[in-house]
Amino acid sequence: MTITQSAISFLPLIYQGKVRDIYAISDEEWLMVTTDRISAFDVVFNEGIPEKGRILNHISLLWFDIINFIPNAIITREITKKLPQLADMPGIPERSMIVRKLKRLPFECVVRGYLFGSVYEEYQKTGSVAGHKLPSDLPLAGKLPTPIFTPATKEDTGHDINITVGEFEHQLGDTNLARQVQEISLSLYSMAYEKLLPHGIILADTKFEFGLDDHNRLILIDEVLTPDSSRYWDQATYKEGKSPASYDKQFLRDYLTAIKWNKKPPAPPLPEDIITKTHEKYKTIETIIEKVCRE
Repeated sequence: MTITQSAISFLPLIYQGKVRDIYAISDEEWLMVTTDRISAFDVVFNEGIPEKGRILNHISLLWFDIINFIPNAIITREITKKLPQLADMPGIPERSMIVRKLKRLPFECVVRGYLFGSVYEEYQKTGSVAGHKLPSDLPLAGKLPTPIFTPATKEDTGHDINITVGEFEHQLGDTNLARQVQEISLSLYSMAYEKLLPHGIILADTKFEFGLDDHNRLILIDEVLTPDSSRYWDQATYKEGKSPASYDKQFLRDYLTAIKWNKKPPAPPLPEDIITKTHEKYKTIETIIEKVCRE
């Protein structure tokens, strides 16, 4: 089953992102539906990836179950008890969460353990990433001496913008909160990295999002440690200096780079074999994470 549009008519749609649709249940509660849409380089493709939304939703719930040092936004997982109308919409309940309405911090809180992706070019030019001075001889996909926090502004349209830690603190306007976000982000990354490595998976990097409740307490929101928000590498075939085999969207990015797409709309059509292989990678990492989180 592939669901690219949630189309829930009995609730007001208040936000549609690249992947998620958010509906208002009440002034305090939202329904967040993770569709099977897929994007790359900030462009959404016409084709969806079968089961992708269910897999992402399930992976987030698995991690939320074992993260006990910061609260999350989930109100209930019993979707059809709260919204019985959804029982007549196959595929929607298992792609959904009911969450608290919070004040979202407008930042992508990225933690990197390896040098890859958008920051590699920055490193080649400056020797630094997000204000962190790094050793001068790191290759592509090289492991960093220690994981680093590399924030980005969260833009509603276009590319998120990488900023330094200092800029993050300044824009947030609360030094203590900024440090708390950094510490929790780094702790979340380290926890997941250490759990995954014995299972042959390298968590190269990941991003988190946070919100504040009415008492200004920090809450973990949105997705967490999914193959959309993270780079999961195969430890068995990992080598510095090249794009590692992965269980995430990097497979699609590498394909799009190979066909020399200009990374601008409209998105090119995705061949069936690329859709199938992407689905297989998402399913594989779901199976591994399920085992990791239930140990």
